[in-house]
Amino acid sequence: MPFRTLTVAIVAALASPVAAAATAADARDLDTVLVTANRAESTLGDTIVPAQVIDRAEIERTQARDLPELLRGRAGIQIANQGGPGKLSSVFMRGSESDHVLVLVDGVRVGSATAGLASFQDIPVDQIERIEIVRGPRSSLYGSEAIGGVIQIFTRRNTGVIRPHARVGMGSHHLREASAGLGGRAGRGWFGVDAAFQRTDGIDSCRGSGTLFQGCFVDEPDRDGYRNRSFNARGGVELTQGLTLEGNVLHADAFNEYDGSVFGGNEADNVQQVAGGKLTYAPSEVVTLTAQAGRAYDKSSTYFRDIDAGTRVDVGQIDTRRDTASLQADFGLAPTQRFSLGFDWMSDNIESDTAYALTARDNFAVFSDYTARFGAHRVQAGVRHDDNEQFGGHTTGSLGWGLDFENGLRLNASAATSFKAPTFNDLYFPFGSGNPDLEPERAKTANLGLAQYRDTWNWSINVFESRVDDLIFLDSNFVPQNIQEARIRGAELTFATTLAGFDLSTELSHVDPRDRSDSANNGNLLARRARNSGRLDIDRSLGDFRVGTTLRASSSRFDNATNTVRVAGHGTLDLRAAWAFNPDWTLEARATNVLDKDYETIAWYYQPGREYGLALRWSPTAR
Repeated sequence: MPFRTLTVAIVAALASPVAAAATAADARDLDTVLVTANRAESTLGDTIVPAQVIDRAEIERTQARDLPELLRGRAGIQIANQGGPGKLSSVFMRGSESDHVLVLVDGVRVGSATAGLASFQDIPVDQIERIEIVRGPRSSLYGSEAIGGVIQIFTRRNTGVIRPHARVGMGSHHLREASAGLGGRAGRGWFGVDAAFQRTDGIDSCRGSGTLFQGCFVDEPDRDGYRNRSFNARGGVELTQGLTLEGNVLHADAFNEYDGSVFGGNEADNVQQVAGGKLTYAPSEVVTLTAQAGRAYDKSSTYFRDIDAGTRVDVGQIDTRRDTASLQADFGLAPTQRFSLGFDWMSDNIESDTAYALTARDNFAVFSDYTARFGAHRVQAGVRHDDNEQFGGHTTGSLGWGLDFENGLRLNASAATSFKAPTFNDLYFPFGSGNPDLEPERAKTANLGLAQYRDTWNWSINVFESRVDDLIFLDSNFVPQNIQEARIRGAELTFATTLAGFDLSTELSHVDPRDRSDSANNGNLLARRARNSGRLDIDRSLGDFRVGTTLRASSSRFDNATNTVRVAGHGTLDLRAAWAFNPDWTLEARATNVLDKDYETIAWYYQPGREYGLALRWSPTAR
């Protein structure tokens, strides 16, 4: 279905007076607590910047089998994928670059220090408890990378009675998956352990091209499989009244096949590992002190498969490590006011078979944030100074204001500055593909939002503009350069209600990301970002049964800066059903891309056609 048709249909549904007659609430809960937006506990109702929470119940309801699938079509988010499950997936938020998204796992910053990207495709959804998404810049709290937004992933939590859970599944392309875990609370302590496995024979990821710098450079019509094995452990204890110690580790080991290139290699072993610990001390209701430290590994080993000899030839290995530590104090100045003061330290390190001119750098930062509510008014103000060992000092700030009206109507306005330090690949990638003279990218963003929250439905509209200076892009020789400026304008619409027993939610995004440099590309759209995208979710419970559908759509996009390679728009329809035939057992079935649409999100790289899946979930209820 064309995006324009989908948009008209959804807007017509929203405008219908029947929507106001909804009788049940599956809408956004304003009391939902999140920590990412303000780096301290706050509710969605008190958050001025656009934010969203995806909890475990929604993950299971949608039956998404990987993180890119779960995120695709969300407000402000677009995905560009290189050929199906397990393949490189770039996340663009609000039209910014894919490395302008800060990703945290349990409070620990993750992502490759060389490529600047988080491996979304390798973080298994079976290990995720909830996801918090903040749209728009948060550099005043987190520093570099948070230009387009922040995505924080929380691994499985068990704070109730000790209970096990398990799931097994199978599907198209010889998909096999299984997961199991155990966790809960006993006395002053809590713990949890989970393991998950997923394997698929995959699809032919690339339609190939023997032309240099097009597609995957070679014609290699074969299946490109993927395998992921993961483990997650966490635990905590209340040492004394108000003093809590907790820790967690997530390890994901992936094997990926992809179509080869002129640079060699068509197999890769990838490891994502995140470990962290946190000590929290709350001597009173108005003071909370938090110390946190973490380490994130991103390891990638590339191989070439010699079919004739039956051996793997080592092509290269790049391992990066990010160490982080923070101290933060939160003060309740009054029942409706909070002031936070903190210190951050981060160290990036590289171990590689390929020589980099620089393999380590540190960053020190101090930040403060103030939030308050005065009657119908809400305010937020923050400032942060980063001292980067390589690029010197950068100060960023944010300012927000909200006003509540009658009938749940709310107006929000915010403005913020942000920056992004160049990656090691940008600066020092070998073979003449790095540019050590690059400057950090800097951005200014303004957001204006209007929303209404009722017992049975809610909606929100946000419009924004970002201006990015010194944006990094690849020139005609594939060398990174700072272009003078990019201007990004956009709007987002979200709506959720329950109508005649159907749970309805929709998220629509429009973005206009333009190159504003003094070059031949001036006025062109930035690559791989569609101007329009969205999704519509409809679910219905029928006793022990639940059925649902997801419709996603995206308009066309250009695959290059010169806007000469166009990738067509597309729409996909997914169906799902679940049968709780026993209080402890649920049978799940799904069909994705049921109309078997041929489409791409990156030129030359296929996306899966029609697929089916069947799974059995065991989750004993407390007795």
